[in-house]
Amino acid sequence: MDYAPLIKEVGRGTRGARDLSREQAERLFGDMLDGRVPDLELGALLVALRVKGESADELAGFLAAMQARTARLAAPDGTRTVLLPSFNGARKQANLMPLVALLLAREGVPVLVFGRHDFDSRISPFELLDALGLPASPTLADAEARLAATRLAVLPLQMLNPGLNALMALRPRMGLRNSSHSLAKLLDPFPPGRAVRVVAVTHPEYLDSMSDTLPGLTAGGGRALLMRASEGEAYAHLRRKAHLIGFQDGAMAPLHPADTADLDWPLSPACAPAENAALIRAMLDGTEPVPPRITEQVATLRHLATN
Repeated sequence: MDYAPLIKEVGRGTRGARDLSREQAERLFGDMLDGRVPDLELGALLVALRVKGESADELAGFLAAMQARTARLAAPDGTRTVLLPSFNGARKQANLMPLVALLLAREGVPVLVFGRHDFDSRISPFELLDALGLPASPTLADAEARLAATRLAVLPLQMLNPGLNALMALRPRMGLRNSSHSLAKLLDPFPPGRAVRVVAVTHPEYLDSMSDTLPGLTAGGGRALLMRASEGEAYAHLRRKAHLIGFQDGAMAPLHPADTADLDWPLSPACAPAENAALIRAMLDGTEPVPPRITEQVATLRHLATN
């Protein structure tokens, strides 16, 4: 594949850049995932796409290439499996993403947590999961067994999609995120219609692009929840107005009123894995209250998983 013409198309700046066709995007991202694009051209393309922003057709092509290279998992019996991507970790407050996972699993809803961690300035979510007795599975078969037995499993992204993992790993070297960071939130290793994607975004512009993408991904019986991330992690902000938008069978379904009031809820600074884990255990056993926004998120995900 000749990459220079593609760089010329997408690299003309915010006003002059042109979008790739879906077919071009699928071939290009496939080459990126397969490690066929030379470093110079890869860096140019990733930066150009970051400046331009991905179109709906480009996202669709990138997604097709990613899914074609994603390992497949058998879906556990019963309700759909909730997918919780984790790529950031705690910075100033306790990370309650594992609380969401454990509350759902306790109610019989299977949850797969997957991701990677690249931030020296943040505490890895996988250290927190280890402190909670939830280590990453060493094999895909082990993850399938854990989902069936305990309704909760953890996998590193490397095991699900090595090429995507390699693209995400470029962030510290390049100094900025790239298209793979958006695509990773849409990864689904299960058969069609057997998962609930949780797409937690930080920047408002991604609410629009993901709102355009998710109807197509859920048209075949799938489910998705689009929400604002908390420090980049897939749990609801404990103070802000709720922003939970569901997608069912190709249609958008607001599952929580957007005009709910902000809450004066304390944000715990317990970021260290042991302290964070202790806080989550206290919320699970009832000695500390579960934040209302987390209760709302869990109820929404349970609804999407079972309906």
